[in-house]
Amino acid sequence: MGRRKVEVRREEILVATIAEIEKSGMSALRVSDIAASLGVSSGLVFYHFDTKDALLVDALEYAVVRDADRLDRALAKEGEPLERLRRVLTSYGPTGAAHGWTLWIEAWSTALREPSIQASLRKLDKRWRDALQDVITEGVATGVFNCEDPKGTVARVGALLDGLSVASLIYKSVNRKELQSWVRNTTADELGIPRAALNGTVNSAKAAKPVNGRRRRS
Repeated sequence: MGRRKVEVRREEILVATIAEIEKSGMSALRVSDIAASLGVSSGLVFYHFDTKDALLVDALEYAVVRDADRLDRALAKEGEPLERLRRVLTSYGPTGAAHGWTLWIEAWSTALREPSIQASLRKLDKRWRDALQDVITEGVATGVFNCEDPKGTVARVGALLDGLSVASLIYKSVNRKELQSWVRNTTADELGIPRAALNGTVNSAKAAKPVNGRRRRS
């Protein structure tokens, strides 16, 4: 029973650390703030994590697993390719329901000097790209999408999403509404479906109807 309490406490520290990073950033992070948010001593934090750097690495790796699991849960739900595509797009980046994406900008910086974080980020990115490619491939096979190069589409949409997310969260040159619209419109154009389809205003059957061999923009 005592061991179970240790495991729970360690996870609570990781969750609290992620929350502090999202609130104040990694450079301003203090172990004392994490401890205070949990109502425990800094000593208890260091009991579980030898150093602040070790805590940061474990917290980021925990966040990677958390978001990967969130993506898996979203994809586990049944639905047509168009519906699943919407879920994939909103599971990565600040395009909708995804929260705390500022954490990943912090993680990118840390990854430059921390190989384990770099590996974890690559794993999460690959899972998202594989999920997007699988949905597109399924949609092409069933006639919902018209895309000759699903892998290329995934690369372009992923790069656009990453760039716009930085512009939105760091430079403040793009607002959330613009980010959502541009990513969805670009994805729709890549797949030959009406742009309105990814906003939920066109149903799957209408989106799948070809217009002169291609889907129509809307």
